Amino acid sequence: MNEQNPLPEIHPRGERSLVSATGQEITLLAETFRGRVHVGWDPDSPVTPMGQLAFFIDFLKTAELFLPWVEECPLSYASNNAPKPGDVLGTLLLSVLAGHHRYAHIATLRCDGVNPALLGMDKIVSVDSARRAFIGADGPKCRSWQWAHLRRCYDVLLDHPWILDVDTSVKVLYGHQEGAVLGYNPTKPGRPSHVLHTYFVGNTRLVMDVEIRPGNETAAKYTMPGLWTLLDDLPAARRPAFVRGDCAFGNERDMNDAEARFIPYLFKLRQSSGVKTLIGQLFGQDGWTDAGSGWEGVEASLRLMGWSRSRRVVVLRRRIRGEVAFQKTPPQLGQTELACVELCEGGVAYEYAVLVTSLKDPVMTIAQHYRDRADAENIFDELKNQWGWGGYTTHDLHRCQVMARIVAQVYNWWTIYAGLCVPERHAEAITSRPLLLYAVGRQIRHAGKTVLLLTSTHAKAREVERSLQSVADFLQSIRSTARQLNWTERWRLILDRAFARLLRRGGFSNSPPLLAPT
Repeated sequence: MNEQNPLPEIHPRGERSLVSATGQEITLLAETFRGRVHVGWDPDSPVTPMGQLAFFIDFLKTAELFLPWVEECPLSYASNNAPKPGDVLGTLLLSVLAGHHRYAHIATLRCDGVNPALLGMDKIVSVDSARRAFIGADGPKCRSWQWAHLRRCYDVLLDHPWILDVDTSVKVLYGHQEGAVLGYNPTKPGRPSHVLHTYFVGNTRLVMDVEIRPGNETAAKYTMPGLWTLLDDLPAARRPAFVRGDCAFGNERDMNDAEARFIPYLFKLRQSSGVKTLIGQLFGQDGWTDAGSGWEGVEASLRLMGWSRSRRVVVLRRRIRGEVAFQKTPPQLGQTELACVELCEGGVAYEYAVLVTSLKDPVMTIAQHYRDRADAENIFDELKNQWGWGGYTTHDLHRCQVMARIVAQVYNWWTIYAGLCVPERHAEAITSRPLLLYAVGRQIRHAGKTVLLLTSTHAKAREVERSLQSVADFLQSIRSTARQLNWTERWRLILDRAFARLLRRGGFSNSPPLLAPT
């Protein structure tokens, strides 16, 4: 029986096909300057651009922050097809963390196949579901829910000396929203706006609360009722060392309210005629002392028209270097110009600032306290330009208010978490997101385990890896002692590490923190 053996092919038909991780054949070739590249698609592998978010989720779970926030949310739906509250809040959290400013940007989160599941979510909700979520929610219930969880972030700190910073900022609007009226708008005059009335725990950059009001309600009389409501709920021992604000708050009404509650204050005064007169009287007198940073200071007593009594003021002046431009003819020597610039013999010019306070500290300390207030302006810049306070706008004021507090909540969580990773300084989002959040992450299953493989292109990737490993070990130590410590004690340990730069040696347990300079 003759059997014919097949002859081997002398010339193969082509290169052997490659196979992807999912078993799909890769047949597409691309000719590049570095040679031939085999290209294939793998649409089913879970990937995320925010690969390092897993460590932040670990922080939220270990500190018991996210689940209580979701469980106590007043959102409720009657339809079986409606999204779950956890999916709505998780979607908003991921959107804020990603640096979004509009609800429409939420659609970009659908590419994330990893983080929603890590947060316990079933899915990323649609843009409309996120935008309309709180449209029918009860306002007082939402306010109580958000107040409670904002307070959880900073409540432990109130057992120690702390400073309360109060300030306002303008949110520019471009539509026909409720409360979009003309008011004080230094960036875009004539443009309708909302006003953000905000309270911070000084130096920590934690937001205590934010209230959104129509654009023409920028005055302090719209800010202080909410502030006093917040402080009246605190026992006297946990109230701030003093309240600090700019010239909008330097009026008789607010000072009387603070004095009635025995809360010290430090405000700046407007350049009124009475203040101009005081500056003129003190100009040629002796007694000016060094106030730091190139300023000189002297204290005096002042009672403006309409004030019920005299109060302590600190007058500060700083020599202006270079030429000074005047709109009119330069004033005579010794005469004030606009009460903030004064020209004296030899062409030397000074700028002035006048502070009113009930503190007993020396002039240099008072001056430094007010210079530290400038950090509040940095917080507004970060929250409006990097965290979404300048966006997430809806037609009704209620949802704008709810979303502003959600942004503040996520911002507080991230600020504390970033303090764990970068304890030596406050890292703004423009720095901390690329450093601690963004890394290409690919999730795989191996040997019954879920593995997340990260690839970071950051120049400090190795340093970040060591920092995140340190944070993971710290959170593991917190979990290992969870049975011995209650939630407040565990949270105290976390804040002790996050704000170590503000604390004396020994932390919360042995000595008071330097949240308020002594």
